[in-house]
Amino acid sequence: MTVVEKQTRTRSSAMAYPAAAPPAWAVWAAYAVPLCVLPSALWRLSLVVTDDAVSHWYMLCLSALSMLLALLTLGLVHGWGQRIPHWIPRIGGRRIPARPVVRVALTGGWLLVAVCGYFLLNQRFHFVQSGWVGIGGDEPAHPVPGWEVFRFYAPLLAWGPLVIAVAADYRRRVARVRPAE
Repeated sequence: MTVVEKQTRTRSSAMAYPAAAPPAWAVWAAYAVPLCVLPSALWRLSLVVTDDAVSHWYMLCLSALSMLLALLTLGLVHGWGQRIPHWIPRIGGRRIPARPVVRVALTGGWLLVAVCGYFLLNQRFHFVQSGWVGIGGDEPAHPVPGWEVFRFYAPLLAWGPLVIAVAADYRRRVARVRPAE
C-alpha cells in the first residue's frame, strides 16, 4: 500500500466516525470555562497597566496562557477540536486522537481541582504560614489579599469541575461512535 493510499484510507476512516453531537449542558459548560477564567485574566491585565511593582511579563503570560487553555475546552464540543486544521502542512485534516485529548483534559481538570482544594484548605488550616509573595527575588512579602482580589479568582473554582464534566462527556460521545483505538 502506498503512502497516498494510507493517507486516503486514514482520512476516509476518520470521516466515517464523527463524534456524536454534544448535549446542551456540555456546550454550556464548555462556554462557561472561558467565562470563569476571564475575571482573573482581566484583573491581572489591569495590574499591568496600573501597578509599577508587578512583573509585567508574568502577568501578561499568565493571563494569555490561562485564557488559551480555557478556550481549548471549546474544542471538546466543536468539530474544530477533532481535526488538525487543513492549513498545517502534511498533517492538516487528520483526526486528533481522542484518548490523549481526554487524558490531558482530565489531568488538567483534576489538577485544577487539587490546586483549588489546597488553596481553600490552606486558607482554613494555614498549612503555609508565609504571607503573599510575588514572583521574583526582589518582590516584597505582601499581606494576604482579601475579598477585593478573591472575587476575581472565585470563579476559577468552577474551572476544574467544568473541564472534567466536558471531558467525560467527550469521552462518552467519542467512544460511542468510534471503534476502540
